[in-house]
Amino acid sequence: MGSYSFFAERPLEQYRKSDTGFLISVILLLGLGLFTLYFCSQSAAYRLKGDSFYFVKRQFVCAIVGIVGFIFLAMAPVDFIRKILPVIWVATIFLCVLTLIPGLGIEKNGARRWLRLPMGFTLQASEIVKFTLIMYLANFFDKQSSISVIEERNVGKGVFNLVMFCGLVIAEKDFSTTVFIFVFCCIFFAICGMKCKWMIFVGFLAVVLGIYFVLSEEYRLERIISFLNPTEGLHDGNYQAMASKRAISAGGFWGAGIGTSLVQSNRIPEVQADYIFASWAEAMGLVGIIVYFCILGFFAWKGFKISLSCKDRFAAYTSLGFVAMIVCQSLVNCGVVCGGLPSTGIPLPFFSLGGSSIIVTLCMCGFVINASRLNSDEDIKESTESVVKNINESEYIDLSSI
Repeated sequence: MGSYSFFAERPLEQYRKSDTGFLISVILLLGLGLFTLYFCSQSAAYRLKGDSFYFVKRQFVCAIVGIVGFIFLAMAPVDFIRKILPVIWVATIFLCVLTLIPGLGIEKNGARRWLRLPMGFTLQASEIVKFTLIMYLANFFDKQSSISVIEERNVGKGVFNLVMFCGLVIAEKDFSTTVFIFVFCCIFFAICGMKCKWMIFVGFLAVVLGIYFVLSEEYRLERIISFLNPTEGLHDGNYQAMASKRAISAGGFWGAGIGTSLVQSNRIPEVQADYIFASWAEAMGLVGIIVYFCILGFFAWKGFKISLSCKDRFAAYTSLGFVAMIVCQSLVNCGVVCGGLPSTGIPLPFFSLGGSSIIVTLCMCGFVINASRLNSDEDIKESTESVVKNINESEYIDLSSI
């Protein structure tokens, strides 16, 4: 066997080509997230745990773990990451199954979404599914693209894995995450070149299963009804949404400031989780909302620029999926908080309390940094034109007809 170096053997000059702008956007989002959690969760933390800084300290510990994952995925060779993908795939399935076992999985409100860990920490397997599924599909479509005969390409295996992972997540009674993963991956299929006949099949399957699962649980149907009738049932499904709107309105243009003055945010149950954006909006006002979306837009622009400039197709697909996942999840969460979408359990990346979410998000960003090293900036225009040309010439989806 030949010698093997764990870290990529790249010249020092090539390390300098890492996308500094993307790294800065990650640092800004992480910093703002911890800062927002610090000032919005003190009342709830003291009331529930007797320690005003309980939530932010635990989030900080998980952020440290996420930074370790960030560094690993930013520095490890892409080929090595690809080789261990089967191990990640098996481990993700194993964790999802463990979540369903009584005694190991934590049951809350009829759902089993978390695994019990030492020191009171928990692990949400559905967050790891997002990471694994995007990387698996990127690897799968990279292999499909290497098949020269178009007729021999088949996405059946990819669809099967998508349905399998979604089945494991829905078994945990995490319907919102299942829908998000399924819809996002269907879009990812289309971007990567899924045949139209497969898209029709997957779309029909999604509609049928979606209707079935909504009608199978009363609370899911109530959420839809509450969203369509926002003035009804203020003490049930609409309470968080209405309280969130009041908090956003209270922020005004400049915001109410930081601290205990956040009266409206303190009235939102579990504000430190899915509705943390309402606290940011109340504290910072419209100016803060604009600042957040500017940073998120910069994050998206730099991330998509990296993916389009990457000559390694696997790294390009993976980084594209990771960035799009984080951005879409952020927009969905903000849409829910502002009342534009039905209530879901989708966290706000970098902000919402949740160790699994922050760890997975930082790991995704680490891989994107890795992908940014594979090309220099002067390759961006050439690579982008090549990607667009390949897609237009593909028999999978003809963009010229859209």
